Amino acid sequence: MSTYVLVHGAWHTGAELEPVAAPIRAAGHVVHLPTIRGNRPGDAKTTGLDEAIASICDYFTEHDINDAVLMGHSYGGMVITGVADRIPARIRRLIYWNAFVPNDGECLNDMVPPHYVALFDAVAAERDDGSVVLPFPVWREAFINDADLATATRAYELLNPHPNKTFTDAIKLRTNPAEMGLAKSYINCTEDTALPHSLPWHPRLSGKLGLFRLVQVRGSHELCFSDPARLAQAIMDAGRD
Repeated sequence: MSTYVLVHGAWHTGAELEPVAAPIRAAGHVVHLPTIRGNRPGDAKTTGLDEAIASICDYFTEHDINDAVLMGHSYGGMVITGVADRIPARIRRLIYWNAFVPNDGECLNDMVPPHYVALFDAVAAERDDGSVVLPFPVWREAFINDADLATATRAYELLNPHPNKTFTDAIKLRTNPAEMGLAKSYINCTEDTALPHSLPWHPRLSGKLGLFRLVQVRGSHELCFSDPARLAQAIMDAGRD
């Protein structure tokens, strides 16, 4: 039995990962689904990356979690990297699921195409509360391209405005991921076009991990909605010793 902590991506909460957690729990494991500060109901949308990382560190302390397999999805890769840097003794393995892998001094926007940065800046300026939302056409075509329209629409309605500052804040690390003395895995969904394949998740970002286990699985960036059971198996394959 292992303890998994699954950290969601931007615009999500931990609740959206419940269908993924169910098969992992059925296999005998413990699964935690925290929601990052900034994405919880009522949270200020001015939350920065440091506060987001601290909220997951606090979750580990509050729930006395040790020897954990810690997974981050997309933006969650920024968060789990910071958590691993701060409390490495509580973590057995890191899993990045189509996730950003930052080195010290990098922000998420350093790793996305310029048109995304321009989109986020424009949306943030229009909303004027510190948050960004993802336009439905981008969600439908690039993020959840493996689902039918009804599934894509239902999933989109669950999303919440995300703090833009977490995209623009540079991470502060004592140790870059490649030098971290933790086991690492990277799950790559092969139909994921949330980042264009000219600027791929793997091997462009996964290669920053140093030694890692690669698990490839068919599906989009939002496999948690389109096929949660398939994603659950990939997470267990990535998390096993």
